Amino acid sequence: MIVNQWVPAAHRGDAIGDSARKVRDILRAAGHASDLFAMTIDDDLRGDVRSFAEAAARAGDVTIFHFALPSAMTEAFAALPGRRILQYHNITPAAFFAPYDPALFRLAALGRRELQTLAGRIDLALGDSDFNRRELEALGFAPTGVFPIAVNTGRITDAPRRPALEKILSDGLINILFVGRIVPNKRIEDHIRLAEVYKRYVDSYYRFIFVGRYDGVPRYYAQLRALIAEYRMLPDRFWFTGPVPDDDLAAFYRWADVYVSLSEHEGFCVPLVEAMAAHVPVLAYAAGAVPETLGGAGVLFSPRDLELAAETMGMLVYDRPFREAVIAGQRQRLQDFSSARTETRLNDIIRQFA
Repeated sequence: MIVNQWVPAAHRGDAIGDSARKVRDILRAAGHASDLFAMTIDDDLRGDVRSFAEAAARAGDVTIFHFALPSAMTEAFAALPGRRILQYHNITPAAFFAPYDPALFRLAALGRRELQTLAGRIDLALGDSDFNRRELEALGFAPTGVFPIAVNTGRITDAPRRPALEKILSDGLINILFVGRIVPNKRIEDHIRLAEVYKRYVDSYYRFIFVGRYDGVPRYYAQLRALIAEYRMLPDRFWFTGPVPDDDLAAFYRWADVYVSLSEHEGFCVPLVEAMAAHVPVLAYAAGAVPETLGGAGVLFSPRDLELAAETMGMLVYDRPFREAVIAGQRQRLQDFSSARTETRLNDIIRQFA
């Protein structure tokens, strides 16, 4: 059987594209012909991902479409003659962008409207979390199911050492890590407020590291810098690295004392799985799909009490038995995202269309 996948853009290090390539490899190992097609492809992926312009993109017996933003793929997918599976990776609600960027507000609003046009026109709608599946169901999709992102934890656990970077990270400061885009729904301003509370009541030897693009919403990033200045904090205690190679990313995880997520909206949150794979204790605000992804592991808190968060963060750093117990729980949860379980879930889904 030919089982192809579509993704609007294929970028190295992007969670959706990385997951799609892993799914393709599983499908091939199961005996299916399978390719990944994209409209935009990074140069270093051109030998691995095929162009959506090729006629072969429309030749699948089954086509899996990864939806996270509006594109010309949407209507083409609905018109395919073969069986159609939608994999929904969530759209950040437009309201988060309203104070900062009208264009992103419009893009998010259009994405949600475009998603709804597929309701009733596909064979199966999958969310990569039950949080996303429930959104699909509310929009009128049926039948629905859950297929988690296939996370490539090997890029963290198998990466070579980065001696120069690791020498800086091992300077005695406590490294508090966040990985992801610097955008309003991630509530990075609360990380800065958390740092102020942590400094005041727990420990002044800290460093908050934000790994990910910070140029997507310039007004929001400028607001964050202004908040750091308002609190009169040391600017070098807040690193905004931008995108980094996998080897550097692995070093940041390797030297992180705690991973912190204060996001208000997540459809899955791949960095939580990466942090668990790197044996970094997770402290997270319980919103969106975060509780589901952690599955009882890590430390969740709600309501949004930053004093409680700062105290808990200190315990994760300095209370060795507590820290080790949290990491042990995360190690157990990580088994649910293993390649073997991903393969079993995927084969069960594809078997429905054999």
